[in-house]
Amino acid sequence: QVQLVESGGGLVQPGGSLRLSCKVSGFPLNYPHVGWFRRVPGREREGVLCINTGDNSAWNHISVKDRFYVIVDRAENTVHLQMNNLKWEDTADYYCAASWREHPPCAPDPYSVWGQGTRVIVSS
Repeated sequence: QVQLVESGGGLVQPGGSLRLSCKVSGFPLNYPHVGWFRRVPGREREGVLCINTGDNSAWNHISVKDRFYVIVDRAENTVHLQMNNLKWEDTADYYCAASWREHPPCAPDPYSVWGQGTRVIVSS
């Protein structure tokens, strides 16, 4: 059974760091694209950072450049999102998802399997 489970969300102060984890089961991390997305109430879900687990090429949203990066742990079948220098505007529900399409954009539509999400709140 293909499944993704996120963890690691919570409350963090501005400037702080947080690591989200996406534990995947039912498939190995050597082909699909795995993406991290976030949604703020009242706004569309947006792609944050997506990685091709086959060649480790990645794309990130301009707002998280040089602050967020992804770590693929194939031994644990987990994709981590390391978030540094967090800003209040990073507050959102974060989701990981997987896509088996070839060269999918980092947008929700091509991603077919989703986790349940984890909430990140950046506040002092």
